[in-house]
Amino acid sequence: MPQQATISAALRDRTGKGAARTLRRAGKVPGVIYGHDRPPEAVTLDTTALHRTLLGISAATTVVDVAIDDRAPVKALIREIQRDPLKPGEILHVDLYEVRADEKVTVDVPVHLVGIPDGVRNFGGVLDQVLYTLEIEVLPGDIPGHIELDVTHLGIGQAMFVRDATAPKARIMNAPELAICSVVAPRTEEAPAPTEEVAVTTEPELIRKPKPEDEGEAEE
Repeated sequence: MPQQATISAALRDRTGKGAARTLRRAGKVPGVIYGHDRPPEAVTLDTTALHRTLLGISAATTVVDVAIDDRAPVKALIREIQRDPLKPGEILHVDLYEVRADEKVTVDVPVHLVGIPDGVRNFGGVLDQVLYTLEIEVLPGDIPGHIELDVTHLGIGQAMFVRDATAPKARIMNAPELAICSVVAPRTEEAPAPTEEVAVTTEPELIRKPKPEDEGEAEE
């Protein structure tokens, strides 16, 4: 069952960077709601309430009820959350996309790998996940929180692909041949760099320098 949440918003008539900074100083987050050929409407959301809502949901896959002023709530997806790159906890802007119960939407859903692969458990391999989300087309009421993929049977050198994943009541949009994960052989420690070996001769290597008298004896 998809997650649900409610967000309260208010229409705003001022836009632009200056107005947005003023709103954020007042504890508000500027946003916009659009969709279904409706003209985009600029809104504001309470910062504290928004943070509290986001803590309890998966923003990318949750249909939220957006109540704007005294209007009846509309259902929407959070399409984008812009954050301050220097302060990731600070939300700068929110995009809301209105949805209809009978119209399919396209969303990115996280992939959860389930189990410990045979190649990891018994042969010391490493599970390498390369695709963390899948794009699906689905009705808003059927959006899954995630897509599970059982990897327990994977051996060394084996992989699972998009074609191996299933999403009930949804159509996966990614190319079927894309790899989601694989089990790779364990990394071996790098061998030390070879050192130059001294050839063994019939006479031992002379460690000390000869004394002057030895040199004289050698010349005679």
